[in-house]
Amino acid sequence: MSEASADPALYFARHIFCCVNERPDDDPRGCCAAKGSPALRDYMKTQVRKLKIKRTRVNAAKCLDRCELGPTMVIYPEGVWYTYRSEADVDEILQTHVIGGGRVERLMLYPDQREPRR
Repeated sequence: MSEASADPALYFARHIFCCVNERPDDDPRGCCAAKGSPALRDYMKTQVRKLKIKRTRVNAAKCLDRCELGPTMVIYPEGVWYTYRSEADVDEILQTHVIGGGRVERLMLYPDQREPRR
């Protein structure tokens, strides 16, 4: 591929990776699965279909390595990270970020963030 070649068009406009990783109960970092991420990921997938959000894929991901901040997700192509705890959080992320193109500031995670916001 030469420098003048363009990347192909995106197959999905948005790709959402939701961590569903499981760690042992005694792991000090915890895990997203123990905080309800599998059910929340399933809910998000259902909502994307229900709302007819086109060209968006919701995937289960193994460890995204931010366990203590979880459940976590990352949305591409933007590379924006979120923590979420409820179906209401999922709905807000879908409406504000995925449909509206904005950001849900209260749920965003930043690269240097190591502790959950209180």
